[in-house]
Amino acid sequence: MSQPNSSNLQVLEEPFLEFRYNQKVIDPKAGLTIFGPQDTDSRSHPKNISYGAVGTKLGIELVENFFKRIQNVIISKTFSENPRLWPAFPGFQAVFHSDLPDKPTRSAEIDSEQLIAASTNLDPNKRAYDVVNKYLEGIMHLTKSDDPLHVIVCIVPDVVYQNCRPKSYVKEGIGEKIPFKVRKERAKGQIDLFGSYDVRPYKYSVDFRRQLKARAMEECIEPPIQIILESTLRDDEPTTRFDPLGKSPLSDRAWNICTTLFYKAGGKPWRLSTAREGVCYVGIVFRKTDPTAADKTACCAAQMFLDDGDGVVIRGEIGPWYSPKNGQFHLTRKAARELLTKVLYTYSDLEGKKPLREIFLHYRASINAKEFEGFRSACPSNANLFCVRIRQEAGDIRLYREGTRPILRGTFLELNSRRGYLWTSGFKSFLGTYDGWEIPVPLRIDLQYGNADINQIAKDILGLTKLNYNECKYGDSNPVTIGFSDAVGEILVSNPTIRKPSPKFKYYI
Repeated sequence: MSQPNSSNLQVLEEPFLEFRYNQKVIDPKAGLTIFGPQDTDSRSHPKNISYGAVGTKLGIELVENFFKRIQNVIISKTFSENPRLWPAFPGFQAVFHSDLPDKPTRSAEIDSEQLIAASTNLDPNKRAYDVVNKYLEGIMHLTKSDDPLHVIVCIVPDVVYQNCRPKSYVKEGIGEKIPFKVRKERAKGQIDLFGSYDVRPYKYSVDFRRQLKARAMEECIEPPIQIILESTLRDDEPTTRFDPLGKSPLSDRAWNICTTLFYKAGGKPWRLSTAREGVCYVGIVFRKTDPTAADKTACCAAQMFLDDGDGVVIRGEIGPWYSPKNGQFHLTRKAARELLTKVLYTYSDLEGKKPLREIFLHYRASINAKEFEGFRSACPSNANLFCVRIRQEAGDIRLYREGTRPILRGTFLELNSRRGYLWTSGFKSFLGTYDGWEIPVPLRIDLQYGNADINQIAKDILGLTKLNYNECKYGDSNPVTIGFSDAVGEILVSNPTIRKPSPKFKYYI
């Protein structure tokens, strides 16, 4: 690569977010505190949020105490260190103009001893399946009533989180340790010569979170699920800025949990002020149905985000999309056309007669000419299609500033009309600090197909880093089209028995 030209280096303006009264602020916490949610005066704004709680006796006590705490102002000790990075939480009603009771509408208690025992099963598939069963039983009990719930909060002991993840290992526990090869065979339905077994645990992901959300969709459970660790709900504060357990100050946890609950209850906390009408952004994600196998079988999904920031998820067909030879995923022309046709049909259903002018496909892997032709054939004649590859490459390029502070967030290095590097992490002037751990790594942006302004593409991507309603952050390191691709892909692919996955994005985060 040639030496970068400083004339092609610029700092993009931080994208503004829009709140109540069409007021524009760059920081979501500041905007919500001063003006309130963007949808406050709309009919869809949830004035009263009804929620259910599923957890152990301790878990339900913790969530009730936490929700009682967030009714009022929370000021953490870190506020004095940096009031913009760790602002006070004013209270749920004061922020969202919506009532959230400190007690759940209904709750379902799980026996703590049985739950902990299930989470120590030596068989990872049985372990996750049995733990999810206990939460699903509680959820099903809560949803039997005619009184609707907006959200279901699942409070999870930390040991469940530690033991029910893809790489979790339990040394001592109940049950029988089943070799990985045998578990794979059971997932395929192979008969056990030494006795019968329940095949269902082997059809799902060994990750508690992915499996719970997937099976809730399978059961057509309407309220979205919010999973919260018991330790997150405790009233204690981290002893250092970078807590070893990853726990942030109580005020910050209140901001994050409450923003997510408000969004999942149907609220719109903010919208991107710089969003362009008639433009949709589609994230493309691939996942092998069996990551350990050498075959070609994989699934493709698309996440579409509109100019109001909301998103939908579309699952494509399972097929031979993976090439073991070069390690790449590619659709056929027909499969690409069918996937984008589903996406645009959903756009038409949501946006009515609003004309669609531009479609941006975002992805980590490359798209070949056949795929592009398939995608393009699905587009309306009056809409332009642009294919943009976005990825981080740790050893690719670094930029440094003089002194101790890292490069500014929003720095964009244009290499040519079709390629550039965008720093979405870095020093944030509004916050007066860099809130990361390591030297900021840029996003490499490649416009593979279509003719568009690379600067406008970079601005759009920077804006999309501010649409994560799962937290209340100044900005993520990845645009929402890429940042949640793993979560969406893992839920859909790791649990292939889901017949009708929900198209609503809030069910995946």
